Amino acid sequence: MSSSTALPGQSPIAETAPLSLCALEPRVPADRLVAEMVPPPRFDSVRFDTYVPDPKQPSQTEAVGVLSGFAAGLGGAHASGSGKRKWFSRKPAAPSAPLGVYLDGGYGVGKTHLLASLWHATPAAPSLKAFGTFVELTNLVGALGFQQTVQTLSGHRLLCIDEFELDDPGDTVLVSSLLSRLVEAGVALAATSNTLPGKLGEGRFAAADFLREIQGLSAHFRPLRIDGEDYRHRGLPEAPAPYSDEQVTRAAYATESASLDDFPSLLDHLARVHPSRYGALTDGLRAVCLTEVQPVPDQSTALRLVVLADRLYDREIPVLASGLPFDRLFSEEMLNGGYRKKYFRAISRLTALARDAKGLVAQ
Repeated sequence: MSSSTALPGQSPIAETAPLSLCALEPRVPADRLVAEMVPPPRFDSVRFDTYVPDPKQPSQTEAVGVLSGFAAGLGGAHASGSGKRKWFSRKPAAPSAPLGVYLDGGYGVGKTHLLASLWHATPAAPSLKAFGTFVELTNLVGALGFQQTVQTLSGHRLLCIDEFELDDPGDTVLVSSLLSRLVEAGVALAATSNTLPGKLGEGRFAAADFLREIQGLSAHFRPLRIDGEDYRHRGLPEAPAPYSDEQVTRAAYATESASLDDFPSLLDHLARVHPSRYGALTDGLRAVCLTEVQPVPDQSTALRLVVLADRLYDREIPVLASGLPFDRLFSEEMLNGGYRKKYFRAISRLTALARDAKGLVAQ
């Protein structure tokens, strides 16, 4: 529906009223949560042959060869669905060797590109392959429950986990238990991270109680190092200067399928929506417009914002904002704490989306 809108000092013009994320409370069926576990749109077309290894980094070329062979080895009856267990069939024996690969390397070496390429190259129906971030996997368990998640994913041929992190001891136990059950069911695993499996948690949680769980996880994977320049050492990206409230509001009204919310209200709303539904929250959006951006008040709110930033980035939705620039969202204490990797990633992704939004503002 169109409405006539006039901001202070401006003439009324006929434009489309923007949506409000705060007015949306999506209900996502369990089957959709699982069906949407595929590589994000920006990785729809990536393949092994579109990955260009750095000639100075032989480990990159080696990674392509190892992963190509890994994908080829995942064919067979189970890949077509004909390997489903029968009522009185025996439980499959646990594999004698690691049924997974773990891509370790710094930011910007193409780990997600390679992981998505593995998903595409694996000879199995899309319904028998799952791809999601570590956070999405834990959110899936939160939405479905542990037993239903095990039951749902046990019939898959491959589970790809991007940005594997163990920032929380509870997640350490949860994911270790889940992956152990899936390996027993014959599910192949692949993951990316900036930390080798045996080193997960080091420097963040040194509690001996969780060391056994961390070491247990490493047994499920063959570590595959991918060397290359680590762009994180260049520091935080410089965020574009924010616009005025008036500019952001006008852009929201002038852009088809845009949303418009004040930042504090959106943060409050995210607390009422399960993170597994944040993707559905952005359905149909072509731009997100935010006014009054200010520092995130606490850790729980910050982690929810990280999930939303990931979903917006996956879907390549520009973000136009007023208030503080995105590189000032998180306090120094947050950026120096155990979740620093998540916050740096959120700043990087929101900054990229802010750059993409520049064209929404009339010159």
